[in-house]
Amino acid sequence: MMSPPFSIVFLMTILGDRKAMSEWISIYQAANSLEAHMLKGALEVAGIRVQLRGEALAGALGELPANAIEVMLLVKPRDLESARRLLARYQQDEQPAWYCSQCGEHNADSFEICWQCGHEPAHPHEG
Repeated sequence: MMSPPFSIVFLMTILGDRKAMSEWISIYQAANSLEAHMLKGALEVAGIRVQLRGEALAGALGELPANAIEVMLLVKPRDLESARRLLARYQQDEQPAWYCSQCGEHNADSFEICWQCGHEPAHPHEG
């Protein structure tokens, strides 16, 4: 028995992947790959399976900053409500970005000192 031509096998693979992806629901768009993997880990610890979409595109960007490509988190429909609750807690805990009072540089919420000049904020997350 002859195997089907490559193009048919390739098409069947793509269609199978689309069907598999349609069983997943987009739930959160992470700012970058680091945030996506951190959230993926937190959701998986809670027993929720997660897929990431868009992460593979980062290689095409070269030496651009980590936040140049956004990564989508996807979950199965049965895990949607649990995942939403966990992500809501994460978003409530987020601190706003802040501007350095010394040099005026914009800093992400995760920075405890200014990434540009090293100045510590007079107040946590000064605005």
